Amino acid sequence: MFDTLSEKFSNAFKHLQGKAKISEANIEDALAEVRTALLEADVNFKVVRSFIAAVKEKAIGEKVISGVNPEEQFIKIVHDELALVMGSAHEGLDFKKPAPIVVLVVGLNGQGKTTFSAKLSNMLTKKEKKNVLLVPCDTFRPAAKDQLITLAKQADLPWYDSDLGKKPQEIAKEAIAAAKTEHRDVVIIDTAGRLHVDDELMDEIVEVKKAIEGSNPEVLLVADAMTGQEAVNVAKSFHQAIGLTGTVLSKMDSDARGGAALSIRHVTGVPISYISTGEKLKDLELFHPDRLAGRILDMGDVVTLVEKAEEAIDQKEAENMMKRMEKGQFTVEDFLKQMDMMKNLGSMSSILKMIPGMGGMLRDIGDLSPAEDEMKRMRVIIGSMTKDERQNYKIVKESRIKRIASGSGNTIANVEEFLKKFRQMEKMMGGMMQMMKGGGMGLPGMPGMGGGMPDPGAMGAPGFRQQPGAGKKKKKKGKRKGPWGGGFF
Repeated sequence: MFDTLSEKFSNAFKHLQGKAKISEANIEDALAEVRTALLEADVNFKVVRSFIAAVKEKAIGEKVISGVNPEEQFIKIVHDELALVMGSAHEGLDFKKPAPIVVLVVGLNGQGKTTFSAKLSNMLTKKEKKNVLLVPCDTFRPAAKDQLITLAKQADLPWYDSDLGKKPQEIAKEAIAAAKTEHRDVVIIDTAGRLHVDDELMDEIVEVKKAIEGSNPEVLLVADAMTGQEAVNVAKSFHQAIGLTGTVLSKMDSDARGGAALSIRHVTGVPISYISTGEKLKDLELFHPDRLAGRILDMGDVVTLVEKAEEAIDQKEAENMMKRMEKGQFTVEDFLKQMDMMKNLGSMSSILKMIPGMGGMLRDIGDLSPAEDEMKRMRVIIGSMTKDERQNYKIVKESRIKRIASGSGNTIANVEEFLKKFRQMEKMMGGMMQMMKGGGMGLPGMPGMGGGMPDPGAMGAPGFRQQPGAGKKKKKKGKRKGPWGGGFF
């Protein structure tokens, strides 16, 4: 997410390294690079002009705070201004409205409306404990109803069996009436889209909006973050026609340049409410401008990471695991559970990007997919181990190694290497437990490090050096090593 933009911001800030104070002369080059970076990210030129002027004014008028170097102070100014451009604070659904709250989901074809409708229903049901009704209202593309029902069944979500032979406005009114009878908290209506903005599309949505006006509906536009300024133009068209209350940026896990996220609020006045970060139903986040600004500037997003950890990690299981580790009982079964917990948090790179300063490190390391592939291989190897072997890997000798290799489709050398790595990890965990007793640190709720994450080096991530105590023998450096040593599993 915004990797290119983050890198260019990082390069721009280097112009202030070693400077004693912020002045118009020494921020000129930095601002020029920031301007170029934003324009290349397809940010609206009016937004760029306003942003640069605001940053310059605040930077030059700012007194240097004692103990804070000019570079850090300039980054803080840029961060605050970025957050302000995107909306300053999260603006979501208004749950103070009388139930049922009606959410009208609109947008063009292929932007992810139907998937978002299911994701939002899933989020409101699981996190907010709301009683939600999904309503297929796309009579233009009948397959949309089947798609929505399929997604609803996956997450055990209720849906309204719309009669697609009726007009969309009739379906919407009948669904809301049914929701009131069933005492639903929220009604999410998935409307039809078109390949482009046209009069027929707008007329239909306007009619639907008029039909349910008495319910004071929320109107959310789903826009593809990859389309940049086109997404902003679509948002303007919809807002002028029906009045949007919020926007949703889909495909934010792709190589989105950032133009849509940094322009929509400023150009349309409509807040971004949600961002979609993947294909699974759980891959939906509330949009927090300050947090996204932090990610763009490689300041991390620890708050979101902790929130994700609290949702993904079984706290009771994590506590039991910690107790076993305190007794020196870190098993292969425990490691498998840790991998499952990490998988629930997202990809390795997405997790690390939420840690301050890791963005630049990841750019140096490069592609983490080989390390993630190795974790998949470990999972397959563990899957071929018996319960006794997972609880006590030391009983795995020659004949057992041969059986595990055959059952997992790996070589004997692969299995032996896994056992070697696990021995190193076991020692590392013992060292971490000693650190914790002396006041160690880690992220709350995360397994393995006083709530912290397992060491990527021990899991095979390229470029990460293993923690002290990971093994007495010095590892041979592989061909693909990062700047800190280490290598693939």
